[in-house]
Order: sequence, then C-alpha cells, then structure tokens
Amino acid sequence: ETVLRVGFVEHDGLVLRLRYKTDVLDADCAARIAGYHLTALALIAADPDAEHARQALLSAEELRFQLHGLAGPRRKLPDCRVHELFEERVRAHPDAVAAVHGNRQWTYRELNARANQLARALLARGLCHEDVVGVVTERNLDWMTAVLAIFKAGGAYLPIEPHFPADRIARTLSRAGCRLVLTERGSTGMLYQAVESLSGLQTLFIELAYEGGYPEGNLGIDVVPGQLAYIYFTSGSTGEPKGAMCEHVGMLNHLFAKIDDLRIGEGDVVAQTAPQSFDISLWQLVSALLVGGRTLLVEQETILDAKRFIDKIVDANVNVIQVVPSYLEVLVSFLEQHPRELPDLRCVSATGEALKKELVQRWFAAQPAIKLVNAYGLTETSDDTNHEVMDRVPDRERVPLGRPINNVWVYVVDEHLAPVPLGAPGEIVFSGVCVGRGYINDPERTRQAFMADPHRAGRRLYRSGDYGRWLPEGKLEFLGRRDSQVKISGFRIEIGEIENTLLRVPGVREGAVVVTEGPDRSKHLVAFYSGQQPLDANALQERLNASLPKYMVPTAFHWRNRLPLTDNGKIDKKALTALAGELDVAEQSHERPSTATEHRLAAAWAEVLGVPKDQIGRRDQFFDLGGTSLSALKLAVRLNRTVSLKDLTDHPVLADLAMLVDDRSVQR
Repeated sequence: ETVLRVGFVEHDGLVLRLRYKTDVLDADCAARIAGYHLTALALIAADPDAEHARQALLSAEELRFQLHGLAGPRRKLPDCRVHELFEERVRAHPDAVAAVHGNRQWTYRELNARANQLARALLARGLCHEDVVGVVTERNLDWMTAVLAIFKAGGAYLPIEPHFPADRIARTLSRAGCRLVLTERGSTGMLYQAVESLSGLQTLFIELAYEGGYPEGNLGIDVVPGQLAYIYFTSGSTGEPKGAMCEHVGMLNHLFAKIDDLRIGEGDVVAQTAPQSFDISLWQLVSALLVGGRTLLVEQETILDAKRFIDKIVDANVNVIQVVPSYLEVLVSFLEQHPRELPDLRCVSATGEALKKELVQRWFAAQPAIKLVNAYGLTETSDDTNHEVMDRVPDRERVPLGRPINNVWVYVVDEHLAPVPLGAPGEIVFSGVCVGRGYINDPERTRQAFMADPHRAGRRLYRSGDYGRWLPEGKLEFLGRRDSQVKISGFRIEIGEIENTLLRVPGVREGAVVVTEGPDRSKHLVAFYSGQQPLDANALQERLNASLPKYMVPTAFHWRNRLPLTDNGKIDKKALTALAGELDVAEQSHERPSTATEHRLAAAWAEVLGVPKDQIGRRDQFFDLGGTSLSALKLAVRLNRTVSLKDLTDHPVLADLAMLVDDRSVQR
C-alpha cells in the first residue's frame, strides 16, 4: 500500500505535490520530505556536475535540531572522581553496609580502609600515573576493593576473568602493557600459565596487601577528569582482542546517568551480576557507593538457578538489576509459572542484546508495577549512552533505544559523517564526554573508529558500526550492524576473531562462523570448515577453547569439502546460515528415546534448543546440540526445576539425565 506519493503538477509553473497517509506520516514529516525534494532539485539545477552524495538535504533548522535538540540533557558533573565521591559517603555514614557477598559484608569504613591499604601496596610496587593494573579475581568483595584501590592510586583498571584461556590472558596483558596484576588464591591457575611467556610482570595477592601494615587513611592523590580509568577488551576481527580505554569523566557521567534514570538513592540495593569482563559489571559494582546505597554481589550459582535468583532479589530487598534480555526471558518464564510479588524491585534494565517487544509484553504482564529500561551503548563510549525507561509496552513494533543520556550527543550519519534526514537509516555515532580514548597500543584501529567531530570543534566522535534512525518523538531505534559483530548473552563478538582462530588449526583450509537463532531467539555460533578430511569436533573445540573464551567457541562444527561461494568469490554466509538451520542430529544415527521420562526430556530439549523432537536420540548430549548455560536455565524452568544446571553438566546425555530423574522420583 502506498504511504507517500510524490508528483509534479502545472500551476503557474511546476508545483511539487505530496499525497500521504495521515495514519503513517504526520504533517511535519511530510513537509520535511517535500523540503528534501525541493533542496535536491535546487542543488541539481545549481550545479549538475557536483558530487551529489556530499550535498546536504537538511535545512539549517533541521541540522540545528539534530545537533542540539536531540542531544542528551546538560548535567553539571561534580569536580570529583568516583573514589572521592565514595570517600564522601564514608565520612557521612561510615558504619552503613556498603557491600554484601554471600555471608560476608563490609561497611563503608571497612571497604575504604582495605582499598586504601591496597592502593598503598600498589604504589609501593612502583605504580605510576595511568599504569595498567590487571585484576584476576572472582566476583567478590576483594574484587571491589581492587577496583577502588586502583582508582585511588591513579592507575587504570583492567579486568581479567580467572578462567579465561592462558593464551588470551597473556595477549591481553601484553597488549595493555600491564606490569602489575592483583589476584587471589584460587584464581591463579590460568594466570600462572599466562605469565610464563611474559617478562617483568609483578603479581600481588590482595590478602597479603591487607596484612602489609599499610595505613588505612585516604591517599589524596590528584586524579584529573581526563585521566585513564579502565580498559575493557572486546573481540577483534583480526584475531587480536582490542582494549577500549575510557576516562574518569566518561565513567562518572555514565554512573550519574544510571543513578538519575534508574532512581538509585541512599539505602537502595543494586545487584551486581555481570562477569568482570562485561563492562556493565563496573556500574553495577560502584554506582550505589556514590549515593549511600549497597552493592549485592550475587553468587554465580545463584544466578544459574532462576528460583534462587528471584529468592535472592526478594530476600535482599534488591531495588535495581540489569541483565541481558536472554536472561530476562528466563526470569519471565519462571515468574509466569510461579507468580510472585517482587516488593522492593523498582527497576529492571536490559542491555547487551536487542530487547524484543514480545518480551516487554510478557514482563509487564507478569510485573506491571516494575519499570523496564532498554539500555544501549558500547564499551568505547563508557558503556550505555541511551536509556528508554518504560512503564508500559511501547506502541511501536520495535522497542526504542530511547534518548541520549546526559552530556552525550548522538548523530545518525551517512558515510561522510553528515547527518541524514530525520527518520532515514544511517550509522549511529557518538560525541561528548562518553567517548573514550581509543584502543590501547592499537593506533590503526583507533584511527578507523575514533576521529574529530566535524560538528563540534575540539570534540571527538566514535563510529559505532551500528545502524539506526531517529523516531519522530526524538528517540533512537536500532536497525542492525554494518559488519560481522554480534552480541551473544551480552558479549560483543567479532566473528572474524573466531574464524581467524579456526583457520590456525592444522587441517582447516577454509573457515566460516555463522549465527543461528532458536525458537526462543537465543543465539548460537556454528562453524563450517573445509579441509582434506573431517576433524574431530571435540578436538576442534579444545583448540578454540585454548585461545577463546567459552562464549566465543562455536557449539557445532560442520565439515564440507568446499564452502559455498558468492558470485564475487566470497564465502556465502547466507547459504551457510540456512544450511546451519537444516543440519541437525538427523545426519547421525541415534537411538530413539525409549522411556516416558526420556520422551518428556526430549520434548523439553526440543523446545529449548529448537531441534525437532524426533531427531533427538537417547545418547545425545545437551551441550553438543547447542545447549548453553542460559538454555540449561530455560530447561530447568520448563521442567519445573526437576533438573538443575549442575544436573545437566554432570549428566549431559539424555538417557543418563532421564535415569537421574527417575531415581529421584523413586526416592521420593
């Protein structure tokens, strides 16, 4: 059906006439479109030979509106750093509980004293201005202490998860130029393997620093707004991860956006749930400390059990959480089966993946009084730059990304960085205090993504590679990526890094990785490769596990004599994606489920994994079929918690799991 028709009529000369559907376009939008046509005609008439791709269709008024009217609100930031604002709260209420983890809790006074001791231990080991300090710990109170100590000492925080492959830890430390690592007993296995290939690296155990007799008072080291605060490494298309550097002013601006928009105040409890390598972990960790609230570090085993997580949220009086949409779906499914009130929970923020409208509908059906925030941003822009705060289901087909947060400018531009007409698709780019420094020790990739802002003198902008458009109400809408980046479970992944790692495996001639989506919209990585002969899938997984985090290792590997090519000779990713959807365990001979429990489990596996039930055999393994920890959580909810994630890990074969379930039912 025609929404807009443009034509010309003779009426004392040519007259441009627009006819449009008023239920789709409003008068202002139609007038803008008419203006674009008239401007284009005038430009063509004035100079037919001009490079029209560089000609601007926007009027001066619209350009001014896009550059200023669509910017985030101005907010004056305090001339303090994060740790200094925390120290103010220590003085105000030293005996209030600052953080809780399991059975341990520390007051503001205790946390500050330990952070000061650790900061002095860092300085005693030669830490200088902006030196990078790696932190290899589990998510616990000592991790929180380490982060604050690094800020207090004037260093830059570099998070590294203890279970990451030794090769990746070594490459991360080397790329960052890190010479000092904070760690703890029990977190050093992979770290010690990594440091064997590095020279001049000092390792400091946090608990030993507490016992070093260092003073507990504040240090008072001058840390300026533009000083480097932290580095988060993300996946890189060349096979090398890239470390995004962000400064204190960008971090503080983001923290205040969270405090303002999520209404975090004195006495509020914020749940810390994200892994250390995920940039949202930082605001979850410290935002409450700036306003006299409390951080609850939720144990991983609790997160991996929907009922225990909901119980924790209720029992600990949690007010604010942020999760990825795929985990939110697990929680919603559980609450749909087991309705209950969440009396203290005021706000749930979703980030890291596209938030689907259907999930928003289910959330408000289950918890109509709890606000839902669609948060959008990138590691390079100090985390989230847009918040869409919702108290009801949005009217639009897609959930908007919302307006920019305070002190942030967002543009939607063409390839020449010129703003495109309102409502037209373009690349999303960022300017303002949110923009980080670039990628550490990586000038080439920094030049490609970070550059001078042509619209604001003295400012820098970051090209996100995301595509979107402005909605009539001044909110941003996400339309997709321009490259091979994807987000799975909130982690940003460069497909190219996985492919380059796969190509380094002996016997692999060609390699390609595609993303498949199950019926529950969970994403999975599937690898295709060619070579002289098929390789053992377990051996391939082990090779990739040695260099990549688990979330970047494909769940399935398929051998082909040749990979399909497009007309221009490139590997045909579309064909492989379609093929991945067709390939399943039907290609393998398998025993069909035999008992009633096996049939019930097979039906549940099929629903969660998106595999036809008649193609699931009794000797098949859950994780070999594309299962992940998140899909295991969904399975637990689907089976009303008759099986847990640990059960699946210990008994991944269908027949074995069915036997476990039957044995338990007999014991009852």
